[in-house]
Amino acid sequence: MQRMMERGIARDHVKKAILNGTIIESYDDDKPYPGVLIADIGKNHVLHVVGAFDNVNRICYIITAYIPDSDHFEEDMITRRSDGYKRCVPGLQRP
Repeated sequence: MQRMMERGIARDHVKKAILNGTIIESYDDDKPYPGVLIADIGKNHVLHVVGAFDNVNRICYIITAYIPDSDHFEEDMITRRSDGYKRCVPGLQRP
């Protein structure tokens, strides 16, 4: 949560993302609880939230929240980049 606050991401935005966003990745093997990556994409915002859900106690744990970037995601901000290309490294060429 501290990193989320350092990134300027408000708790209300995270809550909205969890309630209204779309699960774009599932991490069923995560321990102690399965995790998910949720994307909330609107006209003027994009937010990713990683969380885990304890089904027994019905508690959602927020792992992190961040604004995705084009170094890690395609233009749709949902699909992970698969070519390993990092735009932030000068001189690195696509294969």
